[in-house]
Amino acid sequence: MKVIYHPRYEEVYSSDPAATTGRMESVLKEVSPHFEVVTAEPAAVDDISLVHSDEHIRDIQRSGLTYEVALLAAGGAIKAAELAIGGEPAFGLIRPPGHHASQCHCWGFCFFNNMAISIARLRKEGKIDKALILDIDLHFGDGTDNIFRGVPEVVYFHPEGRDREEFVDTISQVLDRARGDVVAVSAGFDRHEQDWGGLLKTEDYQNIGALVKRFAQRECHGRRYGMLEGGYNHDVLGMNVRALLEGMS
Repeated sequence: MKVIYHPRYEEVYSSDPAATTGRMESVLKEVSPHFEVVTAEPAAVDDISLVHSDEHIRDIQRSGLTYEVALLAAGGAIKAAELAIGGEPAFGLIRPPGHHASQCHCWGFCFFNNMAISIARLRKEGKIDKALILDIDLHFGDGTDNIFRGVPEVVYFHPEGRDREEFVDTISQVLDRARGDVVAVSAGFDRHEQDWGGLLKTEDYQNIGALVKRFAQRECHGRRYGMLEGGYNHDVLGMNVRALLEGMS
């Protein structure tokens, strides 16, 4: 498992919780002793244009610093996808997050849809036909769903559950039936018992990662990757990311 990162992800580009000081550093400190860290490169505008309108791109460009870091986040997602297709599981430790970014607008701390860009590029290059996106964030990824609505080859799944056991079991059941050439995880950690959602334990993320690995090995030659979305309690975020990566690797 390789972790894609860039020091510029540590820059505070806005006032939202995803951009707070120390958030990325808390994760990097936890995962870097255990996984190889690979440096991200910015995405090209042509990559962003695969899923976003020219007007939306221009709107983000006007933000200056946010635009620069958002290009790096999309580039980190692309790198994770490329590694996965090459046979190396990968995780984009990136920000800003992306799953609330639709073709023409964004909200929820997101600017470009990193996951959608990475999947769209793989499809454009003919490296995959079908993809399964598992979004474990507390919030529904309306941007990802909007972008791929009407694209039957890309399945977006956002599980729910009344308790942690039901949540993980729902993922297991769907993965048992699913198909795809790659599985990609929009990894939000704000469902944790010490974060906004108050539901999952750290061990649940490891179990989810193991389910993803099992699906990938059965259906898509082991091709799997993920990227950071939400998760705002710096005291537990790092260990939760590490748990997911241990399960996936």
